[in-house]
Amino acid sequence: MKNFNKLVKEKLENFFDWVNGAKLVELNSCDINEDPVRPDLDVKFRTSYGRKIFGVKYKNEICAIMCFGFTNEIPKTINEFDLMTKDAHLQSISRRKENVGKIAIAYTIWSKKKGGGKLIVKEVFKKIKKSNHLDRLVTLSPLTDMARNFHLRNGAKELQINKESQNFEYQI
Repeated sequence: MKNFNKLVKEKLENFFDWVNGAKLVELNSCDINEDPVRPDLDVKFRTSYGRKIFGVKYKNEICAIMCFGFTNEIPKTINEFDLMTKDAHLQSISRRKENVGKIAIAYTIWSKKKGGGKLIVKEVFKKIKKSNHLDRLVTLSPLTDMARNFHLRNGAKELQINKESQNFEYQI
């Protein structure tokens, strides 16, 4: 029992060390083959039209990744997302504004380290909360129990279930 308690204590200390030492970074690229949700979307798709890739970095290792884009509406499919981010981007250019869209749409999240998914949602949420133009963080999630349970466990509210996806919202 004593060894078990020692092992649990060490695991908890290691977990909190990595969580406390991790930081959110913007990435220019990611290995799309690691993405269990949308490996079919290339890096060009993930970085064009105001779209962003963020990672949680700990000791020179990226432990979790979130890809999202900015829209003014909530998409139900990746094709709608593509059109809506292009539209928001073009509107920002025509208005000569840096800010693109009012809604951040997360369309893929994955983690390589336990707790990384939750941590990246929390860190991106903080970043969006500080922004002066974003007022919503919504997901474009696949129709899986895993995605549903992940978002509900992390404080999101279910917005809608679509034919190809489901949308959850994190209150800002």
